[in-house]
Amino acid sequence: MKYIGIDPSTKTGLVVLNEDGNVLVEKEITSKFKEDPQRFMDITDQVIKHFYDTSDVIAIEGFAYGAKGRGVSAQYGIGWQIRTELIRHGFIYIDIPPTSLKKFATGKGNAPKDALVLPIFKKWNYEHPSNDVRDAYVLAQMARGIFGNYELTAYQREALKKVNK
Repeated sequence: MKYIGIDPSTKTGLVVLNEDGNVLVEKEITSKFKEDPQRFMDITDQVIKHFYDTSDVIAIEGFAYGAKGRGVSAQYGIGWQIRTELIRHGFIYIDIPPTSLKKFATGKGNAPKDALVLPIFKKWNYEHPSNDVRDAYVLAQMARGIFGNYELTAYQREALKKVNK
């Protein structure tokens, strides 16, 4: 079984962990296409090609419903495109609220993205220059925490209580 984290966006973070939590894949996926929906489909195709076994546990970052700006519609488009293709290919995924992701990594649900760097390094000895890949890494660790066999902190267990399994 593998544990997969996806942070969907125009720079989609993808991390695949094995059962022991070792990184098998870590990528920031972008598209050569500038126009939508071609860009959505290209990013989705690049994500889906990394999945083979429908027993793998996939955690995808949920939508930031309070987000504003012109990039929000693209994030929703890419997010729904990936979810649709996961279902079409027989995969089951878990939506993880952004606040739960942050709480699982830092103990605080309202931490800014740059505040995740040090806790991720301290907890898992993991670093990556892309915040999207770092988020995907935490999502994969959350999937592992839900269905795997490793010890969680109290705040990590609390973060997972808000996740619909």
